[in-house]
This record gives sequence, C-alpha cells and structure tokens, in this order.
Amino acid sequence: MNDNKTSKKDLFNGIDFLDLDTLLSDEQKMVRQAVRDFVKKEISPNIEKWAQEAYFPENIVIKMGQQGLFGPQLSTTYGGGGLDYTSYGLMMQELERGDSGMRSTASVQGSLVMYPIEKFGTEVQKQKYLPKLASGEWLGCFGLTEPDHGSNPSGMQSKFSDRGDHLLLNGSKMWISNAPKADLAIVWAKDESGRIHGLIVERGVEGFTTPETHNKWSLRASCTGELVFDNVKVPKENLLPGKSGLGAPLTCLDSARFGIAWGAIGAAMDCYHTTLTYAKQRQQFGKPIAAFQLTQKKLSEMLTEITKAQLLAWRLGKLMDEGKANTPQISMAKRNNVAMALQVARECRQILGGMGITGEFPIMRHMMNLESVITYEGTHDIHLLILGQAITGIPSFS
Repeated sequence: MNDNKTSKKDLFNGIDFLDLDTLLSDEQKMVRQAVRDFVKKEISPNIEKWAQEAYFPENIVIKMGQQGLFGPQLSTTYGGGGLDYTSYGLMMQELERGDSGMRSTASVQGSLVMYPIEKFGTEVQKQKYLPKLASGEWLGCFGLTEPDHGSNPSGMQSKFSDRGDHLLLNGSKMWISNAPKADLAIVWAKDESGRIHGLIVERGVEGFTTPETHNKWSLRASCTGELVFDNVKVPKENLLPGKSGLGAPLTCLDSARFGIAWGAIGAAMDCYHTTLTYAKQRQQFGKPIAAFQLTQKKLSEMLTEITKAQLLAWRLGKLMDEGKANTPQISMAKRNNVAMALQVARECRQILGGMGITGEFPIMRHMMNLESVITYEGTHDIHLLILGQAITGIPSFS
C-alpha cells in the first residue's frame, strides 16, 4: 500500500485491505468507533501498568456498562443493546485491541451470564438480575470448568439435591473469569438423576467462596479464580428452568466463542499496527527495517491472514443474525482467528527484536493473553475435533 492517504486511513481506522467497511452499515461503524474511542480513553493509557501489576480495575465494570458493552446483542427489554451480532463482534474486536482480559470481562458478562438468564430464566429472574448486570452494577461469572473436567464438561462432579425448601449444592469450578469479584455465578451442576442444570448463586450465601488464582503470566489485568460450594443452600427459584442438559451451557459458549473470533482480530490488529509503525522507524544498515524483504514478507503474510479472518468473522456474523450459524462454524472461526492472532503476535515480537518483550510495546502482553484465549472456551484441538465430527459424522471424543 504505497498510497499515503490509504496508509494513514489504515493506521487510524484499522486494517481494511479489501474495503470491508462497505459491508458494514453506518450504525455498525458508529458502534465500532464508540468502543474504539472508549478503549483509547479508558483502557489503552493504563493497560500496561495494570498488566504489569496484575491489577483488575474494578471501576472499569461500571464504565463498560455505561458504554453498553454488556449484552449488546441481547434484548433491550432488560437492559441489553438490541444490536445485531456483527455489531457485537465489532465491539469485542475493539475491546481486544485494548486487551484480551478486558474483552473477557465483557464476553463473560454478556454471553455467559446475561445470555442464559435471558434465554433460560424466568421473568422474575430476568427482571431481578439483567438490569444490574447490563449496567455494570453487578459483575457475573460462569461456572462450568472443573479441576478434573475441562474439555469434558459432561463428566462434571458438581451436584445438587432437592432438600424440600431449597437446593443443596456441592462441588467446585476452576479457571473462572471474574470469579473473585463476581456478585453472582451461573453454575452448572448435576441433579440427583445426573441431569445438568443451571443455577444462579449469589455472593454472600454460606459455604460459597471464590479463591483468586495468582501468579498468572496471561490475562493479568483480568481476575480469575475458583468457585467452591460447600453445602450451599440455593433457593429453588434460582434454578434456570428454560433448558437443561449439556446443550444449555454449550449454547452459551457458542455466543461467547463468536465474540472471541472477532476479539482475536483486534489483538492481531494492534500488534500489526504497532509493528508496522516500528518497522518504518527502526533503522539498521542505513535504512528502516521495513525496507528489507524478510520484514515485508512477514508484514504481507500477516495482513493476508488478518484479512481472511475478517471475512470469516463477517460471514459468521451474517449467519448469526439470520439464525443459521451452527457450532462447527463457530468453532472454525474461533480456532482459526485465535491461532492467526497468536502467530501474528509472535511474528511481530520478532520484528521488534528485544524491544518486543518490554512493556513499552503491547506485543508480549497480547501474546501471553492469546496463549489463554487459544485454550479457554474450547481448546484449539477440541475445536478441530468438533469440525472433524461435522465433516465425517464420526465423533472422536471418546
């Protein structure tokens, strides 16, 4: 791209090599710009310090709520944004340009906490919880993964029994984003017959604790922890009645994984922009390193992969809006786009040389974050097997 006008536009607005903006509505572009401005003001100036100090800024939750970042694709009836899925994806893209941990906070709140309450909850539950979650007054978390059951959630050991006037919950969950600060948890556990159900568990009930996970090298500006249930009494009215079985939490994960597929593009964009700028300025052997063939090869390949990921995410957004997207399609996008972003981050780190490992640039932070993103909400390999089953009709999980 030798045209100066185009280059300036790309560096400011984001990578758009195939003029994909023509596929977006004016409203979608306005939504994207609003979140971009929010990230530049509230996240980018502080994120390196937060990450270095492993600090989760709790006040960002209210600010995200005010910005409409929680449940933007959900109904306006209870505080959602009423936006289409492409707008939701663009919002997650811009958040993850700031930081994967910040995007995780919003993804969990909107797709894994608010979504199941709206889809599977009672009218009383919706009115009680959704407005507080949408505004950021309350923070939520999603309890599915267990210490011994990650990729095989059907083997979960968390269980509850009917004790007449309440349900008695026992078990534990691990690697739960938002857990240490959450006001409520959507917890998936088995009833006495082994059927999986969702329960709303509020902070403060006896026997419910949320130990924080420390010493993380990844998602350091996001809070992660456990959920521990020791004879926790859960009111019967906190059972989500609309759907049971493993398909219920997996439906929520489809919505979250869609957001991840877009978010990863944002991380890749930030790495690419940072590196392109650096390569034009960094002088070696009497000229900028952007003038060398190997650097141009890497930049060209990165731009190509980012563009392919954008097209994949955009098409998936259209399918989501039409109600036609399926789990294997979402798995393809999550798997491809996160792997793409991680490879872009690694290539960018090499171009920056030693500077690439410092907090002066965002590359290493994005790379470490993406090492978690490629594992959570379905590992890289599990999504491959989901695709394999769709292709062959033969499950290979057992």
